[in-house]
Amino acid sequence: MASWLGGLGSGLGQSLGQVGGSLSSLTGQLSSFTKDILLEGAEEVGDAATELHVSNSRLREIESINAALKSENERLKKICSDLEEKHEAAELQVKQLTIEYRNQLQQKEVEISHLKARQNALQEQLQKVQTAAQSSQSAAGLQPATTSASFVPVVRHSSGFEGDDMDFGDLIWSQQEINRLSNQVSSLESEVDHWKQIAQSSKVQGTNVAEQSEICKLQNTIKELKQNLSQEIDEHQHELSVLQDAHRQKLIEITRRHREELSEYEERIEELENQLQQDGVSTDAVDDSKTSEQKKSAQNLEGGKVEDLQIVKDLEDEIRRLNQKLSSAKEENKILLKDQELLKVEKIQITQEYESLKSDYSILQSSVTEQDALLKEQEKKFQSKMTLPEDVVRLQQALLEAEKEIARLSSLNQADSFTRTGKDMQAFTDLQVLKEENIKLKKEKEGLEKELLHAQHENKNILSTYSEDQNSEINQLRQDLERKEHELNESIAEREALVEELEELDKQNQEATQRVITLKEQLSKQHTQADSITKQLQIDIDFERKKVAKLEMEKMETIKELDSQKEKLSQCSYALNDLHISKQQLQNTIKDLQEQLKKSQDCNVHNKKEIKELQQRLKEREEELSVSLSKLTEKSNQEANYSCQDLILKEREVEIAKLQNSILENKQINEDLEKSLSDLKIENGKLVTAFEEIKQQLNDAISEKNKVYLEKDTVVEALKMEKKHLETELNQTEKRLFEQAQKYEQTIQELSNARSMDTTALQLEHERLVKLNQEKDFKIAEFKRNMEQMESDHQETKEMLTTSLGGQKQLTELMKEKEEFIEKFKNQALQVRQELEEYKKASKKQDVLKQNLEEKDKSLAIMKEENNHLKEEIERLKDQQSRSTPMVEPKTLDIIIELESEVTQLKVIKTNLEEEIEVLKKTIEDQNQKTVQLQQSLQEQRKQIDESKVQCEQMNVTHERLSLAKDEEIKNLQKTIEQIKTQLHKERQVIQTDSSDLFQVTKVQTLNGENGNEKHDLSKAEIERLVKGIKEREMEIKLLNEKNVSLSQQIDQLSKDEVGKLTRIIQEKDLEIQALNARVSSASYRQDVLCLQQQLQAYVMEREQVLAVLSEKTRENSQLKTEYHKIMDMVAAKEAALVRLQEENQKLSNRFENSSQDMFRETIQNLSRIIREKDIEIDALSQKCQTLLTVLQTSSTGTDSGPGGVNSNQFEELLQERDKLKQQVKKMEEWKQQVITTVQNMQHESAHLQEELHKLQAQISVESDSNSKLQVDYNGLIQSYEQNEKKLKSFSQELAQVQHTIGQLHNTKDLLLGKLDLVTPSVAMASIISQPPVIQSSAPEVLSDETKLLQKELEQLKKKLQEKDSTIRTLQENNQRLSDSVATASEAERKSQEGTDSEMRQIKEKHDVLQKSLREKDILIKSKSDQLLSVSENLSNKENENELLKQAVTNLKERNLILEMDIRKLKEENEKIVASCREKETEFRALQETNMQFSMMLKEKEFESHSMKEKALTFEKLLKEKEQGKTGELNQLLNEVKSMQEKAVTFQQERDQVMVALKQKQMESSALQSEIQHLREKEQRLNQELERLRNHLLEMEDSYTREVLAAEDREAKLRKKVSVLEEKLVSSSTAVENASHQASLQVESLQEQLNLVSKQRDETVLQLTISQDQVKQYALSLANLQMVLEQFQQEEKAMYSAELEKHQKQTEEWKKKAENLEEKVVSLQESLGEANAALDAASRLTEQLDVKEEQIEELKKEGEIRKEMLEDVQNKLMNLINSTEGKVDKLLMRNLFVGHFHTPKNKRHEVLRLMGSILGIKKEELDQLLSEEQRGVTRWVTGWLGGGTGSKSVPNTPLRPTHQNVFNSSFSELFVKFLETESCPSLPPPKLSVHDIKPLGAAGTGKGGSVPSSSQIQDSAVSGISRRPDANPFLAPRSAAVPLITPATSSGHLLMKPISDALPTFTPLPVSPDASAGAVLKDLLKQ
Repeated sequence: MASWLGGLGSGLGQSLGQVGGSLSSLTGQLSSFTKDILLEGAEEVGDAATELHVSNSRLREIESINAALKSENERLKKICSDLEEKHEAAELQVKQLTIEYRNQLQQKEVEISHLKARQNALQEQLQKVQTAAQSSQSAAGLQPATTSASFVPVVRHSSGFEGDDMDFGDLIWSQQEINRLSNQVSSLESEVDHWKQIAQSSKVQGTNVAEQSEICKLQNTIKELKQNLSQEIDEHQHELSVLQDAHRQKLIEITRRHREELSEYEERIEELENQLQQDGVSTDAVDDSKTSEQKKSAQNLEGGKVEDLQIVKDLEDEIRRLNQKLSSAKEENKILLKDQELLKVEKIQITQEYESLKSDYSILQSSVTEQDALLKEQEKKFQSKMTLPEDVVRLQQALLEAEKEIARLSSLNQADSFTRTGKDMQAFTDLQVLKEENIKLKKEKEGLEKELLHAQHENKNILSTYSEDQNSEINQLRQDLERKEHELNESIAEREALVEELEELDKQNQEATQRVITLKEQLSKQHTQADSITKQLQIDIDFERKKVAKLEMEKMETIKELDSQKEKLSQCSYALNDLHISKQQLQNTIKDLQEQLKKSQDCNVHNKKEIKELQQRLKEREEELSVSLSKLTEKSNQEANYSCQDLILKEREVEIAKLQNSILENKQINEDLEKSLSDLKIENGKLVTAFEEIKQQLNDAISEKNKVYLEKDTVVEALKMEKKHLETELNQTEKRLFEQAQKYEQTIQELSNARSMDTTALQLEHERLVKLNQEKDFKIAEFKRNMEQMESDHQETKEMLTTSLGGQKQLTELMKEKEEFIEKFKNQALQVRQELEEYKKASKKQDVLKQNLEEKDKSLAIMKEENNHLKEEIERLKDQQSRSTPMVEPKTLDIIIELESEVTQLKVIKTNLEEEIEVLKKTIEDQNQKTVQLQQSLQEQRKQIDESKVQCEQMNVTHERLSLAKDEEIKNLQKTIEQIKTQLHKERQVIQTDSSDLFQVTKVQTLNGENGNEKHDLSKAEIERLVKGIKEREMEIKLLNEKNVSLSQQIDQLSKDEVGKLTRIIQEKDLEIQALNARVSSASYRQDVLCLQQQLQAYVMEREQVLAVLSEKTRENSQLKTEYHKIMDMVAAKEAALVRLQEENQKLSNRFENSSQDMFRETIQNLSRIIREKDIEIDALSQKCQTLLTVLQTSSTGTDSGPGGVNSNQFEELLQERDKLKQQVKKMEEWKQQVITTVQNMQHESAHLQEELHKLQAQISVESDSNSKLQVDYNGLIQSYEQNEKKLKSFSQELAQVQHTIGQLHNTKDLLLGKLDLVTPSVAMASIISQPPVIQSSAPEVLSDETKLLQKELEQLKKKLQEKDSTIRTLQENNQRLSDSVATASEAERKSQEGTDSEMRQIKEKHDVLQKSLREKDILIKSKSDQLLSVSENLSNKENENELLKQAVTNLKERNLILEMDIRKLKEENEKIVASCREKETEFRALQETNMQFSMMLKEKEFESHSMKEKALTFEKLLKEKEQGKTGELNQLLNEVKSMQEKAVTFQQERDQVMVALKQKQMESSALQSEIQHLREKEQRLNQELERLRNHLLEMEDSYTREVLAAEDREAKLRKKVSVLEEKLVSSSTAVENASHQASLQVESLQEQLNLVSKQRDETVLQLTISQDQVKQYALSLANLQMVLEQFQQEEKAMYSAELEKHQKQTEEWKKKAENLEEKVVSLQESLGEANAALDAASRLTEQLDVKEEQIEELKKEGEIRKEMLEDVQNKLMNLINSTEGKVDKLLMRNLFVGHFHTPKNKRHEVLRLMGSILGIKKEELDQLLSEEQRGVTRWVTGWLGGGTGSKSVPNTPLRPTHQNVFNSSFSELFVKFLETESCPSLPPPKLSVHDIKPLGAAGTGKGGSVPSSSQIQDSAVSGISRRPDANPFLAPRSAAVPLITPATSSGHLLMKPISDALPTFTPLPVSPDASAGAVLKDLLKQ
């Protein structure tokens, strides 16, 4: 128990610690949270974005804190739940333990009582035996006093149980009791033995017989007692073993705890020892000697401590030995007291621990005393050296406190140890022993202390020698003190924790007891409730009985229904049997028909056989006839000889006639047989049809049977359901019966109570009322149930109807929407079709126009070519004319004129054609534009169609989902309907769901799906058409290319031919010209004439030849023209194709401007570039051709000297060029093909890109939709924002109104106050006026009657005064109320103001929130747009991938198609092969037949050859015979041979005929065999069908029989179930009877109880009468009180009503005022808000101003510093200027000097003048010097170099030779240029901060002439900016003394920079600081 409680406590402590930790963390978080909230106010942010960031970060922090808090909350909840569970478990365990201990205690008490009783009995027996023994031993006189004395019963009673707690003390005591009793039993047994011995001795002595009989009795009793004893001992042993086990468990737990505690104590001891050792060791030495001495002392101390510890250990060992000895002695003595000894050992261990602690404490005390003594001595000895009394005192106090604490802890430990062992009875004795041992230990300790004192003396001696160790020991002591204090604190904390745990355990115990009490109370309540419930149940049983009767009636009805159903079943079975019989009859008929079929087949076979026999007979008869005919012929020859044979012939004829008749009869028979066969076949067909009908009937019967079975199954299932329902109803009725029985019992009780009452009218009425009440209750309950059922059914039906109606409505709506969509799409499709038709018409027109244009182009080209040819011919003619003599025939001129006229006509025609072409081009462009527009519109419509398709698909998907959902809903509804059907047997109303709607929906869906598919197919078809068109175009282009190539080759050949002819003509002409020249030069005039005539003739010939050539040329030209036309047609077609492609490309480029514009542009640019290059090449080639022609012409005009060689060379060159041109043409063609391929690729890409475009457009449409939605949201937000602003404006207006009303209220208030002020003085005046008559009337009081009148008047006046006073009071009260109301109004105003402020703040916050939300929305929109972009990019990527995949798919599809085509081809080939095989087979058969014929022919031939051989032989024989001379024989032989030959021929013919007949027969037989096989197969099939039908029928019969058997089994089962139910009913009826019997018994018992109760009632009636009297008295008093109360209430009501009215009026007034005030407050709040805003703005401005002021101050400081710097620099500069004003730069002078010599001589005087001007020499002096120059240079040089003797030489850069051309210009110009170049800024300006730029003019305002002017300042700024960043103004060289341009701030002078070598050098001019750079330059130029 204790261990368990300890564990619980530790667990609780941990959990509480966790809770504490969590709480601390919570508090820390809360504090941090509050800090954050406080700090939030301090943070102010400028921008909205930063504010957003801050707010977001804060939100995140808050969220994180919230999450942390939530997690902590959850953790704490978990801890709480764990603790609660632990608590409950602990309570349960405590309860169980207490129950077990109580039971054990009770058992032990019972056992003890039994043992005591037995002991008493044994004692009595012993006494009897003793008396007997005394009587027997009277002679001997023996008296066993010892035994009697020894047996004294020592009874120890327990002090009772304190409460219900069982402790170990009680258990130990019980064990001790048992041990004592066992000892007593043993002693009693020993005494019994003793008395037995005495009895035996008495027997020996010889006593009486009576005594012997007594002894026997005693012996029997002793035996019995022994048996009893043995039994009791066994029981005791068993009990002891049980107790020992329990004790062992407890001891194990206790030992475990003790071990843990011991380990803790040991750890503490070790820590203390370590601390002591540390105390001993921790002293650090100041010197080596001190350290060593201290070590020695510490070692001594440690040695002493070790010795002490050893002594303590020895003592402990001795104590343990003693304990062991004790325990061994106890074990030897008592084995049963092991548990006690273990406890003792543990107690000893605890005491040892305690002693060890004490010893540690004593050691600590000794050490403390030692340290105290040492301290005291050291204080005495070293007061002069070291004064540390305060520290010592403080340490002593601390030590004393530590000692006190240790003492208190030890006492607490003692208390704990005592509490642990306080309940043990023997612990005190052990403690006494321990005390004695303690005394011994104390003695030993005293000895040890003495030894310690000796050690201390030694230590003192050591310490006296070393007094300087004081400080270190004090430090040690401080450390010890600190440790001790720490230990103390820990121990205190532990003690507090233990105390808290104890308190918690106490609380838990108290709670547990309280819970037990509450549980008891609850149990008692439950008991009472259970009693009441039982009573109600008895009443219900009676009600249920009635219901059972009703159910029995219902059951009877159900049984009747069952019977009726059974009858139906029997009828069904009869019908089944009828069906079976009919089936059997049908089977029989089938069998009969089959037998008839077989018979008919047999007959058929028999007939066939007979026919065959008849045929054979016929053949025989025919043969006989033929024989008879042959015989007749022979007989006719022999008619003369045989006349009597006529009779025979007649007879034969008669026989033949008979035979013919018989043949006819046979034929008739055959025909009859065939008819019969046909009839049989017809009958067979009929039988087959009948068979099929029977089959159908069978199937129908089977289906009917199945239906019957299904109906039966449904009936059975319904019966089962009904049965289940009945069973459930039975159960319910049983329950109800039970409840009714309980209710009836209650009624019985009430009736019995009523009976016990006096038999009066009241009783009867009471009973009647009770009965009525019960009946009403039952009825109400029944009605309620019915109502609930009805309501539930009604609700379900309603829900069903609503759901079905809603579904139908949705479906109808969907249908309507779909119809609308379909109509829209139809309209769109019609529109598209119309537009397409229009486009087609337009395209046709365009095509016509194009054709016209092409024709015109062709004609133009032809005309151009003709023109060119004509021009060439004209040029040739001109050349010829120029060459030839002026003698030209007029014909040629006529021809030329005609040609020129033709040319002019052609030109006119050409111009007309060009105009027409331009017009046509314009029309074409217009049409192209139209086509483009139409295509765009088409694309848009396609997009729309695609979108509509997508929408359609989405709609279809949604409709399908909806339909599925609806189907599921309908299924659920059907299920629910079925459930409702089963529930409602009475209301069988089948709700039929309209399936028509569903069917319509599905139809519509399918239609939509088909429409979508059709659309997809259409689009695919269009794509395929386009693809085909493209392929056709490609094919056409290829064909055109090939044609072009062939034509070009032809043209090349023609050109070659023409060139050859032309060359020949030219050569001939050259030869002729040469000849003419020769002739002209050589011969005389005649010769000339002759020559001329010859020449004329030649010319005529030539003319003819030329004309012939011209005619040939014209023919060739016409041929070329035709070819050219063809080529042009081809080219035009190609150009048209190219134009189309270009148009398509343009369209594609227009489409894909976003995606692939750059690519297209690049490709187009490359193509255009290539085309240009090619054009250029073509131009070059044409030029070359022209040049060649000119060369040719010139060569032809050249002289005779070697023209042939030139011509040949030129021709070779021409040929080479032509080859080159051909190669180029080939290249061009190749390039053209490449271009075409690229174009094709582009087309493919364009197709892909089109698809991409469509997808992108679809995506864009979706994104645009989303964007539009976002825009709508945004607009909505803007509108809401505007509305809010409007609301704010309205609020502000309302506020203004409120302010206005408040002002009015104030005015009214002032008026009211003014009125009140007016009223009060009037009242005062009235009072003053009323006072003087009183004074007047008071004077003559007792004069006469007037006084009385006056008195009356006075009284009247007084009354008036009183009234006035009352009015004044009322007015004052009103005034006070008004003031109060004003105060309240002001308060209300304040409150309303505060409220309005808060509202305004809220509004502002809302406004801010709205703004934030707007910003967030904007951000969101931006993010969404970014996301859209990214998504679109992703989509585009995806689409690219898709397109690639699609391409792959298309490729695969193409491959698939190709493969399919191949397969088809292969199949076709296969089929062809099969057909060919069949043909081959037929051919083979034909060949076989021919082969057969050939073989026959061969055989015939062989036969013939054989016959020929025989003939030859015969001829040889004949020859031989001839030789012999037997000619006659030969003739005979010849005749014979002929006859034989004839016979052979006849035989051969017959054989052939027979062979043919055989073949025919074979063919017939094969046909008959095939027919027979077919018939056999048919028979087999029919047989198989018959067998199958038989099997099927058998199976059906089996299944029917099985089903019938199963049905019978079911019937049997159902009957059994019915019998069981009947038995149950019988049993229930018996049970009811039993219950009624029991109820009657209970009634009797109740009557008895009633009698008792009646007695009690009489008593209670008496009490009632007394109490009623009292009640009456109380009622009277109550009535009085009520009267008083009512009066009081009436008065109060009147008061309250009056006051209420007043208050209501007041409240209305106040409300009005409040409203006015609220309006004012609103206005004030507005103004306040504005003021606050202004204040906030002002505060921000002030803050900003402060910041700016600080910045300004800092800048001012920096400015002052800079000013100081500037002043220093200026001072330094001024000093420098002053110091270097008169000096000259050596370097400059040297450069100038050297430059002077380098300059040309005519310009040296200019240099000298410049030098003079720089040195300050006047003009006149310079002129003189220059004039003197002619005399000599010595003076000039000496004068020049007079001042510069001491100057150092500066190295000069040498002249470059390139710069010598510069010397042409003048020196001054060069110098000015140099200055200009140097003045320009070369380096980039350094970056200066704004603060660094300071105005320089501020520093030197008061410095007069020394300060530079504004221009100089500007220049200086420029130079400052242009200077290098590395330059330092303080490290300027000496040459910077004279500042030409920048005297103030330049880093180095312009002239200080290295001068170029070409320029001359000169000394600096002293220029005034005011002069600008421009002035200086001007001066220089002037000079």
